[in-house]
Amino acid sequence: MPCLAFAYLLIEPSEQGETRHRVRPPHPPPLRSSSPPAACLNGSTRQEGGRKETVDQSLRRRPIHHRSDEREEMKIIIDTDPGIDDSVAILMAFQMPGVQVLGLTTIFGNCTTEHATRNALILCEKASHLEVPVAEGSHEPLKGGKPHVADFVHGPDGLGNVDLPDPTIKKVEESATDFLVDKVSRFPGEVSVLALGPLTNIALAIKKDPSFVKNVKKIVVLGGAFFAAGNATPSAEANIHSDPEAADMVFTSGADIYVVGLNITTQVSFTDKDLLELRNSQGKYAQFLCDVCKFYLDWHTESYGAPVIFLHDPVSFAALVRPELFTFKKGVVRVETQGICVGHTSMDMLLKKWNSENPWTGYSPISVAWTVDVPKVVAFVKELVTKP
Repeated sequence: MPCLAFAYLLIEPSEQGETRHRVRPPHPPPLRSSSPPAACLNGSTRQEGGRKETVDQSLRRRPIHHRSDEREEMKIIIDTDPGIDDSVAILMAFQMPGVQVLGLTTIFGNCTTEHATRNALILCEKASHLEVPVAEGSHEPLKGGKPHVADFVHGPDGLGNVDLPDPTIKKVEESATDFLVDKVSRFPGEVSVLALGPLTNIALAIKKDPSFVKNVKKIVVLGGAFFAAGNATPSAEANIHSDPEAADMVFTSGADIYVVGLNITTQVSFTDKDLLELRNSQGKYAQFLCDVCKFYLDWHTESYGAPVIFLHDPVSFAALVRPELFTFKKGVVRVETQGICVGHTSMDMLLKKWNSENPWTGYSPISVAWTVDVPKVVAFVKELVTKP
């Protein structure tokens, strides 16, 4: 998840090429027709309660009850580096009706992969979701080397150094890569992946099983800085900068991808007053979240000179389950993998016909978040984190 000091210039998009994307919600099973059969329309009669009436009349006066439990849940896997605002997003997912968390896969980023796994297990225990598997992911970027870790933002343990006890549950034996491939192939076209950290695990899943890209329903990525400055460097956002090769592989894979960048997430924040409101609420996880957010708030206040925290990961979760609160633009996105701009996300918005082939030619476009309804997203986050 993004984690470093950030200043950006957002270029207002023109109307040309702008689209509002709505993700089709899961469909309930087809309901039996409420229309009367042909015999009813022909005036067939029945005897009930001592009076004679047509079957058509009988059907019309009887209420039709639809079973809410027949509606299919949204299956998701959260690939995560928790992380303070990752924790907010994960607990929101556990609180969200109609969402089935199939598992958490862990990755370095806000902390080491080992700490990310520990924190994911803690969150499952905190939410009383002991049945949710946690699969540990890669300990290094795709091309190797020491991973970037933002412990100065989230604390050395990734959860604000609030001295939490070790979890009693254990990670699964399966690696994050195998877990992703297995679940997506078991439920083809049904599983969405919410990627909140570097994209190493997703890239490894694609390398292991190329059919992953057509079996996964969609991948919502927190990452990138589109027509905006970065936060890891002036040109790169932290998640993409942490493994640019993995990001480029995922963005050009042909999967159905939605990217939520800094140009969106830095518009949505909680103030210190919002956090006080949360602490005074009856929210199931309110006290825990406020405790871990203190470290995060202190860092933001020192870095930005104002008592606010950016809601990077919760905004990305909102883009998955409430896409109507966003608009998206389609384009081919490539990631710079070398030089001083390593990690930069460069988008061809497909507004121009190029005279010759270039590194963007021939790749499938992805959806990039372009605008966000800030008040409604903030209200959505508050609704879930203050839920008893």
